[in-house]
Amino acid sequence: MLFLVRHAKAGDRCESRADDLVRPLSKKGWAQAEDLVAPLLSAQASASLFASPYLRCMQTLLPLANHFQVSVLSDERLGEGSSIAAVIDMLACVPEGSVMCSHGDVIPDVISTLQRRGCEIADRPYWTKGSVWMLKRDTTGTITQARSWPAPIERP
Repeated sequence: MLFLVRHAKAGDRCESRADDLVRPLSKKGWAQAEDLVAPLLSAQASASLFASPYLRCMQTLLPLANHFQVSVLSDERLGEGSSIAAVIDMLACVPEGSVMCSHGDVIPDVISTLQRRGCEIADRPYWTKGSVWMLKRDTTGTITQARSWPAPIERP
């Protein structure tokens, strides 16, 4: 199983005067990031953590990194506007249980591409910030099934 996380809630893009690369999580985003730890651990996430180099993605995985006492590895392939083919190639080769954090412009395109390639979408898709996709791979590295869950603090 692999985990593809949409970064948690960040400050408003329009209100931010700083470079978007360094826009941090909001207070709600930090709560979402903290609340991701338990479900990811119960779903068998590993200590292999990869994130877009954007600060909000790195911060989203920071509570999980603290749990495992590891660093989040920055990976350009997960950045905004990245090549979908590069992300799919990454999914084929990262260690089992890896957690990857990316953006709202990347994840839907990745899931759509996987579906066109025969991946079964097992339930209703969730796209909100802090949502998680669990991706099941076969022995060749092909993603065969995907299911998602909403951001933890948005659950009823």
